[in-house]
Amino acid sequence: MSDETLLQRIDRLESLDEIRQLAAKYSLSLDMRDLDAHVNLFAADIRVSREKSGRRHLKRWLDETLRQQFTGTSHHIGNHIIEFDDTDRAHGVVYSKNEHETPRQDGGVDWVIMQMLYWDNYERIEGRWYFRRRLPCYWYATDLNSPPIGDDKMRWPDRDHYDGAYHALWPSWEAFWANPPGEDAPEVAAPAPLERFLATMRRGSPDPQIRVR
Repeated sequence: MSDETLLQRIDRLESLDEIRQLAAKYSLSLDMRDLDAHVNLFAADIRVSREKSGRRHLKRWLDETLRQQFTGTSHHIGNHIIEFDDTDRAHGVVYSKNEHETPRQDGGVDWVIMQMLYWDNYERIEGRWYFRRRLPCYWYATDLNSPPIGDDKMRWPDRDHYDGAYHALWPSWEAFWANPPGEDAPEVAAPAPLERFLATMRRGSPDPQIRVR
């Protein structure tokens, strides 16, 4: 193994760890309301809306959202798959199980539990990894005492129920239910190439439209 190859492999391992730390820092800084620490995990020119970009606009949006909608949160990250586009760009999927203390309009409070995943894009800028984008896809959100059985599993207090696009990234979900097994043993596709597992599962599908509360 050449010195150059060894350095590339070490860089890849260090990058993997830094990106995983990025996701963990996201949860801690969000839950502890350290908004400066939080927005600094994103690229300086992060897009916040069609008209606005940058960390200052992201901080304002977060402040309004967190102050108005929640009195407390806890984000617990799980499975994390990371694949590299090149030496300075990567993408990944992170599972997240969350809890929210959520005030209601009638003065009461709900304890909303949530299961979701993030589709992430990461970029290394001047030697550090940042979030370039996070696309949240939600399976359910519901009060702790009300299991979200049935359709439209996003069930925030004082809001109409809706679908959270949890399965919309993955064409396999609809294909599975649309194609029950026949009598013969099914065909098996070739394994996904290295660094192409997520792209193979996406099968070229577009990003879904996501509703955030």
